[in-house]
This record gives sequence, C-alpha cells and structure tokens, in this order.
Amino acid sequence: MKKKWVWILIVMIVLGGGIWYKQHPTAEAPKYTKMAITSGDISVSISCTGVVAPQNRVEIKSPISGRVETILVQEGDHVVKGQVLAWISSTERSALLDIARIQGKDELTHWEELYKPTPLIAPITGDVISRKMEPGQTMGPSDAILVLSDHLLIQAQVDETDIGKLKLGQSAIVELDAFPGRPVPARVDHIAFEAQTVNNVTIYQVDVLPRKLASFLKSGMTTNVSFILNSKHEVILVPVQAIQEKRGLQKVIIGFQKNKKPVFTPIETGLSDGKNTEVLSGLNEGDSVYIPELKSLSRKKNGGTNPFMPGRPQGRKSQS
Repeated sequence: MKKKWVWILIVMIVLGGGIWYKQHPTAEAPKYTKMAITSGDISVSISCTGVVAPQNRVEIKSPISGRVETILVQEGDHVVKGQVLAWISSTERSALLDIARIQGKDELTHWEELYKPTPLIAPITGDVISRKMEPGQTMGPSDAILVLSDHLLIQAQVDETDIGKLKLGQSAIVELDAFPGRPVPARVDHIAFEAQTVNNVTIYQVDVLPRKLASFLKSGMTTNVSFILNSKHEVILVPVQAIQEKRGLQKVIIGFQKNKKPVFTPIETGLSDGKNTEVLSGLNEGDSVYIPELKSLSRKKNGGTNPFMPGRPQGRKSQS
C-alpha cells in the first residue's frame, strides 16, 4: 500500500513538472532573417595608424651669421636642385650697408655692388614645406631659414605580429582623418629592419608612398592605413553570421521543412573580411540564406519559478 502511494506521488510530480514547463518555456524558438545572396568585391587587409611626413626633410641654413636680405620662395612652392632660394648678408656686410644707408643712396648703391650677398641654394628638388624666417631677421649657422621636402609619405606603425605579412610594393589604402571619404592609393616603399617600442608594444615603421601625390596631403596629418593582403572582384558573398561549422564542414540554412526544421546545404568558402565571406561553391547569386538572430536561449515569464524546486531563501531586510 505504501509503495502504491509512492508511485502515485512520482507520477503527479512528473505530470505537474511537464505541465509547468509547457506553460513556462525556458527557451524561445530561434528566429531567422532571410537574406539574398549577392556578388561583390572582397579584400583582406591589415589596418594601422600613421602620420604624413617628408621622405627627405632638409633644413636650409645659412653658412654664415648675418641677416636675411631676400627670400624668393613661399610655402608650397616647388623648387629644383640648384635654385637660389634666398640672399643672405654676412654680419660685416649688414653693418657696412647700414652705415652706407645713412650716408645716402649713392653710397648704399656703391657698397651693394661692391659687396655681394651670399645665395642660399636648394640642395634637392622638392617642395617648400616651411618658411621659418622673413627678410630683415638676423640668424646664425644653426638657424633654419627654409625647410624642403622631396616627397610626402606616410609613416605607418605596424605591429610585430603583422609585419611578416607585408612586402615591398604591396598595395595600401590611406585615409586621412582630416579628409574622410577621400582614400589615397599607395604602396609599401620601405620596411624598417629595427623595431621600436611604443606604449609597451613592439612595432615596425613602414613607409607608405602615395601612387599619386594628393594636393590635400600635408606634413603632420594623421591617417589610417590598410595594407591589402588579398582581394577579389565580383565574387559570391555571404554574411559570416549565416555560416555554421561542424566537424570541419561549413553549411548555411536555405529553407525549412514543414516541422520548421532547418534545411542546410554545404558550401566551400574562400576569403573573409570578418563581415562577408567568399563562396566558392554551394550557392549562386540570387539564392537566399537564413541568418539566426542572436537572442537569449532562455527567459523568465511573469517572474514564475518551478514549483517543484526548492525556493531560495530571501535575504532579511535590515531594520533601522
């Protein structure tokens, strides 16, 4: 008799638990978003930051102490090697001309013809990126009067874990913070042989040379650089969220059975940029796939609890 009541109690517990779980589901049926398969371009790249800087930066200084008489160029001017950039008077010539100027125009003209100024010559062909002095200013041999640059390039800081993936001549895309949406095609011109440590991170400096100098490039601008490791054009693309992998095989959902069970098809993939993946076989343009929406697998309904599980004791409120 006692065993009979025990079995009756067990059956009641099982039935009651089944009814409770039916009324309080712990998991929602997954929801899916249907998406059509399209073709497009895809590329795999390494991204880093950089700064625009001259490839060769040359400060033009006077070989003598004295005064700047005339500067013949402005910032942004293009100059050629051997061009006269400015005329300089030595300290002695400056003093002599000042005295002659007091004595009259004829005296000044006489000494100007007799005592010629010293020319400053451009040592390279390039652009004037800085004009640091104006006529009338005095200077010494250590003072820069002009700064020239032969080429502007981008000095990119590449992490040591990625440096092995780069090579000379590799394509890159440069985007300036000051000019978003105006990418500049470029290529790798030089890879440093010696590492640097920046904020406890080991990096290598990579010089990136624009394929065509953009007029809006200015020394000191910050940039984002993307080194193109591989790229393909007009290939079948599928969102990475749609791909499921099991036992080394990749598959996607292409439909559902009457019982709402997903129908999978295997695919072979190629390049992936983290957002889209190239499909080599298994799908065609115009096909549709279903992407599962990311939601919690369980939820509480109306704050219910399992009546057959012991309740957790509530903490006592402190009395003041």
